[in-house]
Amino acid sequence: MKTFYPEVSKTAEFHALLQGSVAPRPIAFASTVDKEGKVNLSPFSFFNLFSTNPPIVIFSPSRRVRDNTTKHTLENVLEVPEVVIHVVSFDLVEQMSLASTEYPKGVNEFEKAGLTAVASEKVKPPRVKEAQIAMECRVNEVKALGDQGGAGNLVICEVLALHVSETVLDQDGTINPDKLDAVARLGGNWYSRASGDALFQIPKPLRTMGIGVDQLPDAVRNSTVLSGNNLGRLANVEELPSAAEIQEMSHFAEVVEIKRRFVNDPESLVNHLHDLAKSYLEKGEVEMAWRVLLQ
Repeated sequence: MKTFYPEVSKTAEFHALLQGSVAPRPIAFASTVDKEGKVNLSPFSFFNLFSTNPPIVIFSPSRRVRDNTTKHTLENVLEVPEVVIHVVSFDLVEQMSLASTEYPKGVNEFEKAGLTAVASEKVKPPRVKEAQIAMECRVNEVKALGDQGGAGNLVICEVLALHVSETVLDQDGTINPDKLDAVARLGGNWYSRASGDALFQIPKPLRTMGIGVDQLPDAVRNSTVLSGNNLGRLANVEELPSAAEIQEMSHFAEVVEIKRRFVNDPESLVNHLHDLAKSYLEKGEVEMAWRVLLQ
């Protein structure tokens, strides 16, 4: 491990390392206005959800590292404490990036990025018509975290209205991540796409009282085949298969063949059984994996 300390590292270097480390980060595509009504639209990847009741989201327009100046978005929310935050889908990512250009104050990024401004219901800043999700927010507080280049400014926003395109909703009213196709920020010029093969599901431990990795049989816990992720999934069960279920598994053709081939090679026998169990885990069949492991 190479260790970096903020007090001895250059701010720009440490900034890049942090951005590469805390990733992927959701993007707040923020629309604001100044006291004269001039519109600004800019993306920020220091952003997340912090409360549901009240509904609070926070984003942070940092002071520029190179010259310690502030961004128009920060100046605007201090003048007019309202903002519309949009979620960036893949079909908007290039226009979003273009809107991040540091145009002079007063230049309308909606026009520069080729996006359509539509009136909001609750706040003065307009919404991006093309965005699949938009949050109209009141700015409750702006908290400065420092006064030097790179210092963040927490813009604490209360969501007054949430607009969601029906095209991203499933029949049960939940947002389908594949349909939303959201993008997130990494370090440098890198982004990630939250859809397709990048998506996977893990059963929530809250629904069960998992036995824990410490309760796994030694042969399983110390396996040279199973990964830490595999062990975590195996440990998220409340009880192990019954003797009858284990016995039933012993008659499966794959298990019978492994036992026949490696009857005189205990180490290979265990490894091949663990390989078979791993294949079940990769298909989400945890109970079947356990039945194999307990042969």
